[in-house]
Amino acid sequence: MEPVLNQPLALFRRIGNGMSAESRGIVLILMSTATFTAMHATIRHVTEGLHPFETAFFRNLFGLVVLAPVFFREGLAPLRTERIKLHALRGGLQTVAMLCFFTALSIAPLAQVTALSFTAPLFAALGAALILGEVMRIRRWTALIIGFVGALIIIRPGIIEIDFGTVLTLVASSLWAIAMLVIKSLSRTDSSVTVTLYMGIFLTPLTFIAALTVWTWPTPEQLLWLMLIATFGTVGHLCMAQAFREADASVVLPFDFTRLIWASVFAFVFFTELPDLWTWVGGAVIFSAATYIAYRESRLKDKKVEPGGNL
Repeated sequence: MEPVLNQPLALFRRIGNGMSAESRGIVLILMSTATFTAMHATIRHVTEGLHPFETAFFRNLFGLVVLAPVFFREGLAPLRTERIKLHALRGGLQTVAMLCFFTALSIAPLAQVTALSFTAPLFAALGAALILGEVMRIRRWTALIIGFVGALIIIRPGIIEIDFGTVLTLVASSLWAIAMLVIKSLSRTDSSVTVTLYMGIFLTPLTFIAALTVWTWPTPEQLLWLMLIATFGTVGHLCMAQAFREADASVVLPFDFTRLIWASVFAFVFFTELPDLWTWVGGAVIFSAATYIAYRESRLKDKKVEPGGNL
């Protein structure tokens, strides 16, 4: 998989030869945030004429096509795993999360969905503490609480009506967080190639079942947009993974906030949406808390902390 998908990144490294690893990491994460947000904006556009469930199916189908060269190169070897049930669980969780998220993108403001999606790492940290029994001390608990306060700033329950798009975004974030914990467990025994392949293998048929309930044949123009969605998603994941290889998380993570900037620009230019002040404030609070938690976790990987240590 690496030689097939990493050729564009090899070209980027040659172009960025005079740049430091940190600079290359920052450029790559900025490219990742731009392509992910472009994917979300394209989903918003396509779902104006095509149901979100169908959009999700084609995103997975075309994404699986991108992975086809892996099978031609390596045969069935990447499919060897002793944890097929866990892969299936991850597939089910991520399917429901994707269907919820794509539906939210079709009915809620793009910037609001983007800001609330920053809660996924918060749900993951909470799940790690409550489900996996990971130790979280006062600093990270405080960051977690502050992050969820940021979500409340955006939602403002009791002040404005909570719309269905907001609910779907939070459901998608919480389910994606659980899927992240499953992926974390799978990565201990299975390669990234295996984990990625099984994602496509499970998500494609599961989203197809959902799509059948609302099926209409996409037009040739819509198929082009759907292929573009899959391309944006693949490029975004590739750039993000390489960004974390080039530079430390503490260098790269702060720039992930540009997703909200991109979302605001795309929303205004293409959908005449203007995010309110509370979306910016809440998004900044959520993002700051999530970044702090991720930073503390990365520090713990580099340095063993005694059980009574101050985190």
